Amino acid sequence: MRTRVKICGITRAEDARTAVDQGADAIGLVFYPPSPRSVTPERAAEIVQTLPPFVTVVGLFVNEDPNRIESILSRVPLDLLQFHGDEHPAECSRYERPFLKAVRMREDIDLRALAESYADARALLLDSYRKGVPGGTGESFEWDRIPPELAGTIVLAGGLGPDNIEQAIRKVRPYAVDVSGGVERDKGIKDADKIAAFMRGVESANR
Repeated sequence: MRTRVKICGITRAEDARTAVDQGADAIGLVFYPPSPRSVTPERAAEIVQTLPPFVTVVGLFVNEDPNRIESILSRVPLDLLQFHGDEHPAECSRYERPFLKAVRMREDIDLRALAESYADARALLLDSYRKGVPGGTGESFEWDRIPPELAGTIVLAGGLGPDNIEQAIRKVRPYAVDVSGGVERDKGIKDADKIAAFMRGVESANR
């Protein structure tokens, strides 16, 4: 099965198009103001307008006020929600949209229990843990910690880039991978050559 790819932290329409032209299945828009990759609803709507059909648009939120999420949903056509904070299952499900639940891989995480708790999620997205940072650390975690029976259902994130993506896919065999900083030349500004190299690594791992 082909590994799907999401390129997250898109802040410019040209970067979104580059990602899609290189074969990405999804783009991620960050609605978390403290992030250097955050976009306003206005900018997000402009980016989405430039996309061709069949590209999944993911909106990322971190412990956000439900009213703000509803406001953004009314202005930006998001296909999938990604919750990167401490949201409980009911909080993720309340918007009646497909969602991902991000899991920061602390030492005490029980992925089997979380997969059961968030059974309504389309997938768990596994990211690295750094205290006080909800994501985008640019660091990887020990992939051996992923239970084999869950590997094919998860979205693998955390420290991925052109140099390690082929190894990551061959070892974990995730359903999808998620990259942000690993294909940037500056925070929020993607690098077309790095995106192309990343996608070559994904393609090579799927041969």
